[in-house]
Amino acid sequence: MEHWRSLSRDELEQQYSPSRWSFRMAADNVIRAHVEALAAGTDKARSLSQTLLNVPYGESEGEKLDVYLPSTSSPDVPLLIYFHGGYWQFLSKEESGFLAVPLVQKGVVVVAVGYSIAPKAASVAESGHREVVLLTQALWVLLYCMQQRLHGNMDLMVSQVRRSVVSVIQQYSHISGLYLCGHSAGAHLAAMVLSTDWSQYNVSPQIKGAFLVSGIYDLQPILNTYVNEPLQMNQEVALRNSPNQFLSQLKVSSPYCDITVAVAQHDSPEFRKQSLEYFIALQSAGLRVSYEDVPDTDHFNIIEQLVDETYHLTKLLLKMMGKS
Repeated sequence: MEHWRSLSRDELEQQYSPSRWSFRMAADNVIRAHVEALAAGTDKARSLSQTLLNVPYGESEGEKLDVYLPSTSSPDVPLLIYFHGGYWQFLSKEESGFLAVPLVQKGVVVVAVGYSIAPKAASVAESGHREVVLLTQALWVLLYCMQQRLHGNMDLMVSQVRRSVVSVIQQYSHISGLYLCGHSAGAHLAAMVLSTDWSQYNVSPQIKGAFLVSGIYDLQPILNTYVNEPLQMNQEVALRNSPNQFLSQLKVSSPYCDITVAVAQHDSPEFRKQSLEYFIALQSAGLRVSYEDVPDTDHFNIIEQLVDETYHLTKLLLKMMGKS
């Protein structure tokens, strides 16, 4: 189960550099295209639906939600909470409304969650190359300074997404069902939400379904890689924030949740192993879980295509919510 321990740092950094495994384009290009696709999809979602932007769920600047509302007048609708990826240090809720495009048309409320990402290190790069500069220099400096003031660590981010769920169920008490979706780092956060001891929050969310896409469920392999430079996790922090350590709690907190673990054909071998091993662990624990190995996709377009109602995973997500 811990085959990663036999890998060198260089090998681990290669394995945990998703853009280096894309079959469609070069690493820098696929990251740029990913951000552009998510942003374009979010712009489209905002043009198609009524939105409530920057709804606070906590006191800090980063603790806000964007809500995408369907046109239906019925209060009895399913609600999907989406947690964005970006290795806990980039992207935001501002590019995270794209999957609302097909969902709001089917009567689903979509909530994109913001959380306090970690500050990017000066060498923000996937191993072997420098990260593509996605913003102008002036804007980058401004955002970096903001992140330094509002930066998060892993414990904080997990706490924030849990509190975001509490806030959502308090604000939307008449929904027909609560569902989660997360991509990459967001899949990790969604899995941590499923594993929450809700007695600490004095609530009991009935999460009916969760869509975990190309996630990381054991944080230990990234401890000695570039990914951890801005996160600064030690072994203790990594273990207490690894979903694979909390299967018994998940079974108590979310025993009837339908969980889909999805992975891209062109995810790295380590990403694929993480997904398969987490699926097997959930299945062995007697939980309701399915596994989707999505052909002709990489770490990025596996989630980008949720903007399309004809996409395989979109259809599965709608089916999970009874909207197929």
